[in-house]
Amino acid sequence: MDIVYLGHSSFRIKGRNATVVTDPFDPSDVGLKYTRTEADIVTVSHQHSDHNKSDLVANKKMVIDVSGEYEVIGVSVVGIEVDHDASGGEERGKNIIFIFEIDGVRVAHFGDLGHKPSDKVVEAIGELDVMMIPVGGVYTIGPKVAAEIVKEFEPPFVIPMHYKVPGMKEEAFGKLSPVDDFLKELAYDVEKSDKLVIKKELIDYEVNKAVVLEKR
Repeated sequence: MDIVYLGHSSFRIKGRNATVVTDPFDPSDVGLKYTRTEADIVTVSHQHSDHNKSDLVANKKMVIDVSGEYEVIGVSVVGIEVDHDASGGEERGKNIIFIFEIDGVRVAHFGDLGHKPSDKVVEAIGELDVMMIPVGGVYTIGPKVAAEIVKEFEPPFVIPMHYKVPGMKEEAFGKLSPVDDFLKELAYDVEKSDKLVIKKELIDYEVNKAVVLEKR
């Protein structure tokens, strides 16, 4: 299985038999180019334009934008509804955490999580191999809370997302924290790459690593 970063909260996760794209965004709203891609499954964590542009993904067989359990081309997808803010969803509504099992690897995409998950949600998510978590603050949890959540799960790989990068629209995303703020809080070894390639049998569960992926 390999993972590439399409920017903001969007990733392409490619397994042997199927490909998933998470949270495709509107480039005119974010300020970053969105590289058109193909996927069998598209997941949308919530209906904001920087997360829900599934029409930019070609040849998709299914768009999943509600919580529940799904099986598509051998890929298990579980969506768990949480809040987009720390006020029970009163400020920004709901958000879906998606857990994928692809080629035996368990990957969680936390969408625009806005609070620390409850014990019930943590238990429902279970053990993870890869954790994709927002770290920029303002619209989501910030660097400190994100690091606390990662340490609760202790996945071998954590991939930060939804942070400030050059080129983003300043009026919308200028107050986001850069990824380095999260990396300092987490204090894990850091790997920077254009792609993360994972084989279940080669995962070292004694090592925790933060992987900062370069945008495609």
